[in-house]
Amino acid sequence: MLKDEILHIFPDFMRKRWENVAEQAKRLQEIRLRVNQPVIVLIDHEEWFLTESGNLTCDVSYAMCSKEKDLEAILTHVCHYSVYAFADEIRQGFLTIPGGHRIGLAGQVILEDREQIRNIKYIRYLNIRIAHEIKGVSEKALPYLYQEGEVLNTLIISPPGCGKTTMLRDLVRSFSGGNAYGRGRNVGLVDERSEIAGSYLGIPQNDIGVRTDVMDACPKQEGMMMLIRSMAPDVLAVDELGSIEEIEAMHRAIRCGCKMLATIHGFSIEEAGSKPYMKDVMEQRLFERYLLLGKKNNKCIITGIYDKERKLCLNWQDAYCS
Repeated sequence: MLKDEILHIFPDFMRKRWENVAEQAKRLQEIRLRVNQPVIVLIDHEEWFLTESGNLTCDVSYAMCSKEKDLEAILTHVCHYSVYAFADEIRQGFLTIPGGHRIGLAGQVILEDREQIRNIKYIRYLNIRIAHEIKGVSEKALPYLYQEGEVLNTLIISPPGCGKTTMLRDLVRSFSGGNAYGRGRNVGLVDERSEIAGSYLGIPQNDIGVRTDVMDACPKQEGMMMLIRSMAPDVLAVDELGSIEEIEAMHRAIRCGCKMLATIHGFSIEEAGSKPYMKDVMEQRLFERYLLLGKKNNKCIITGIYDKERKLCLNWQDAYCS
């Protein structure tokens, strides 16, 4: 139960204070804790402050401030009282916990050879991001993402906060499990930031389908090649294309016969295509479908699906996806 998962993020002696927040589980998005600063709770994109008694207020003068010992207690608790055992995850700046929820970490970085991050100490900032798995958000898009039963290379383009990762996750689940438009396919998922599968100790906490293999916490360019060599996927899925190296890896994957499912930040096809590393991708029309996301009436929606010529697919209308 989501409420219980949220409460169990905190040590026993703190849980009573967080009961009111946990009651908002379905609408809760983030809990931000910063040493000597007010506790901020994000619910349906609206900021609230937590009081000492555990109530929520919009008046910062009543807000409780996080103490150093509180953050240390939470971190120690989620690391099962062995912070050193989670050194690899901490080095990346986040922890994934049961339920697929993520705790972002910030503090003093310790470098090795002046380049590689060896550890983060004096962790004084926590961002607890609550995972919300929404199944079925891709249903109205599916008819446009297949051709004669085969998955089409698809790029999801979305501004921040419009459900990009949620859409990607649901498409991975649907491609993997099979649907009315095509049989189930082996999907290789490179989950660089552990946001899609939400793996905890290597086990996905989210439903990503019965034929999906995950390379967790791995850079995208390396992860794509590793999955091709080891798991022979039919479809490769990656979140947030952002470099020449990742585009080159994607080219190699397509030449190996894989179909691509990827995302990129942007408000339009034109803006996404204007990024330097995307120029060749657009010119060569590597993607056969462009799936655009946006917002309407404060809800995430699919605003359009376009073919490789960037023409709006026939019979398409705005569809709510959350």
